[in-house]
Amino acid sequence: MKNLEYKGYTGTIEFSKEDDLLYGKVLGIKGLISYEGNTGKELEDDFIAAIKTYLDDCKNDGIKPEKPFKGSFNVRLSPSLHQKAAMLAMKYKTSLNNFVAESIRERVIKETGTGI
Repeated sequence: MKNLEYKGYTGTIEFSKEDDLLYGKVLGIKGLISYEGNTGKELEDDFIAAIKTYLDDCKNDGIKPEKPFKGSFNVRLSPSLHQKAAMLAMKYKTSLNNFVAESIRERVIKETGTGI
């Protein structure tokens, strides 16, 4: 297992040799949600507890919890790459957004072996 998953949230798994401790943080949100444990099971339990606490705090405070990896992000390209990508998108009669999404999808499938 490379990451932890719970209710749509993904967390890292790191090891501190100095502290002899596993730790991690939730990815894809602006806020900081961290957790730790001495064993893999403790780490996972603390990860789940941290997510539950975050969601409960948001509910109690009347705020909407951040959703990780919303499906929208900005991409910065060189002007020449932007132009070439836009021209290829036109060639294939698709939007630049769809062209970029398909390019990313193909790379993810190639690297992970899993479809999306």
